[in-house]
Amino acid sequence: MPLFPMRKIVDAIPVKNPAPSVRFVTVGPEHAGQRVDNFLLRACKGVPKSHIYKAIRSGEVRINKGRCAADTRLNDGDLLRIPPLRLPAPGERPAVPPAVFPVIHEDRDLLVIDKPAGVAVHGGSGVSFGVIEQLRAARPGERFLELAHRLDRETSGLLMVARSRRALLALHDMLREAAGHKHYLALVVGDWVNERQHIRLPLLRTLTASGERRVRVDPQGRPAHTIVTLQRRYGRYSLVGAELRSGRTHQIRVHLAASGHPIAGDEKYGLDEVRAALAAAGFRRMFLHAHRLELPHPVSGEPLRLEAPLPPACLALLRTLGDRT
Repeated sequence: MPLFPMRKIVDAIPVKNPAPSVRFVTVGPEHAGQRVDNFLLRACKGVPKSHIYKAIRSGEVRINKGRCAADTRLNDGDLLRIPPLRLPAPGERPAVPPAVFPVIHEDRDLLVIDKPAGVAVHGGSGVSFGVIEQLRAARPGERFLELAHRLDRETSGLLMVARSRRALLALHDMLREAAGHKHYLALVVGDWVNERQHIRLPLLRTLTASGERRVRVDPQGRPAHTIVTLQRRYGRYSLVGAELRSGRTHQIRVHLAASGHPIAGDEKYGLDEVRAALAAAGFRRMFLHAHRLELPHPVSGEPLRLEAPLPPACLALLRTLGDRT
C-alpha cells in the first residue's frame, strides 16, 4: 500500500492556465466602423494597453490577413487575427480612478466634455488609463461609452463621447466627410500676417527609432486642410483660430509649425527656448484648445453649437502678454 494515496499526489500538482493562442474573430455589423484598437481594448479585457498597441505596431494583429494601424476602421465581415496576449499577473494592473470632467452637453446618445490639458484620451503607449477609462469607472452603469474622436494629450477642450453605437457610427461618418466644423484656438510664435489663410499641406505619419509618433509635411502624405484666422497680436505671439477641414494626426500643430509659427509650448514641433520662457512664467502646457464644435446631432440631426472657454492658465497668459503690448 503506497504511503500517499494517488489522489492526494494529483491534487498537489498545480494546474496551469492554458497558454494564450491566436484567435480569429469575424466582425459583425454592430462593430462596423469601429477602430481596431478600440475593438481590441474591449475584446481583450485585462490585457495591458501597451501590449495591444505593441501587437498592432508589430503586425501581429491582422485584418483579412493584412497589417493594420491602430486607427484602421473595421468592416462588417472582416476577419480579425488576434495574437496571443498575456494577461497581467494578479495585482499588476492598476485600478482606474474614476474622474468627473466638465460636461458641455449630454443626452441619451452623446456626451461632450471639456477635457483638461495633460490628460490622455485613452490608455496606451505608456499611459495606464485616460479619459475614456476614467469616465467608464465614474459611470459604472453606462452600457456604452466610446470616444468619437481624439485630442492630443496636451490639447484641452471639447471631446465627444458616444453613448450609443448608432451615434458613434454617425459621428465617424460625419468626421470622415467633414460634415461638422471643429474650431481651435492656438497661441503661436511670431506675428501672423494674414487675417484668413488656408493651409493645404499633405501630412505623413512616421515613428522615431524609440517608437514615438511624429508627423511631417511630405508629398507622399495624406491631404490635410486647415483654415487659420488671426484673432489678436501679442507682440512676439499671435492668437489664431484654426478650423479643421480634415482630421489628420497633429494636423494643426504641424501645419502651423510648417508655416513658421509653431504653437507656444509644443514639445514636439515647437521651440525649446519659447517653452522654457513660458515655463519660467508659470505656463507649462501647449496653448492649443478645442474651442467650438458645430455639427448636426448624430441621431436627431438637430444643429449643435458647443463651446468650451479657454482654461484659466491660457487666459492668465494672454492677460500677461496683453499687459506687455
